[in-house]
Amino acid sequence: MPQDQIQTITQELRLNAAAFIVTIYGDVDVPRGGELWTGTLIELCAEVGISESLVRTAVSRLVAAEQLAGERIGRRSFYRLRSSAEKTFMEAADLLYGPDRPAKGWQILHDPDLRPEDARRQRMGHMGGPVFIRPDRGQPLPAGAMVFHAETVTTAEPLAGFWDLSALREGYDHFMALFSAIDPKALTDAQALIARLLLVHAYRMVLLRDPRLPAEHLPPGWNGAEARALFRRLYLALTPAAQRHIAACCEGGDGLLPAETLSTARRLIGLESEG
Repeated sequence: MPQDQIQTITQELRLNAAAFIVTIYGDVDVPRGGELWTGTLIELCAEVGISESLVRTAVSRLVAAEQLAGERIGRRSFYRLRSSAEKTFMEAADLLYGPDRPAKGWQILHDPDLRPEDARRQRMGHMGGPVFIRPDRGQPLPAGAMVFHAETVTTAEPLAGFWDLSALREGYDHFMALFSAIDPKALTDAQALIARLLLVHAYRMVLLRDPRLPAEHLPPGWNGAEARALFRRLYLALTPAAQRHIAACCEGGDGLLPAETLSTARRLIGLESEG
């Protein structure tokens, strides 16, 4: 039954090889600070139905996109994150594993060059014309934009109306439907690592689109907190077995990766502090 659940989740997520490899690096390799052997990538991806040829093609594309850098040690190929890509990975990790940082007011941006679709990717709400809004968490400001800071915002409609939250709500519902039946105690160490990777991958895909509005501006019955609680509970429960499998089977340039590091411990502390 556990393997059937993992297969169902895999089929529902319709995994993209490059995106799943990014998840592997973010969850397994980045906090352990080194290279990852191509063979490890191939073995992990095979567990979710991604073939060796797709892995090699995806790695080549990630290298061309300057996200990964490779080297050969003997007859083996190893890849690590480029420093230019690591900042983006660490920002995503902060959202996944770190405590929530409440917004300090709002940024209202006037930017005639910013397209609405680009604003959505940056989790901005569209107030109309060239005017956009987002909770102020100290984000970098777009070049050339005129930016105003507001402690409170009064509008004729609820602030949530400037975002399309219906797709986000569906995303969180889908995430919870896929993972709510997972029983970490019923999984082998190898299954626990795959389940954790799928958990991170699915949750990240929704979380990175969430503007994380203050609670008073969310629509009634908002499910983001419930999804967060499920992610936190499962990640913590899956981690002991997942880390055993990492130490037993995942190889870097210096041999098998460590089960734990200071960075992995900080991630767990961040999640535990939410309880």
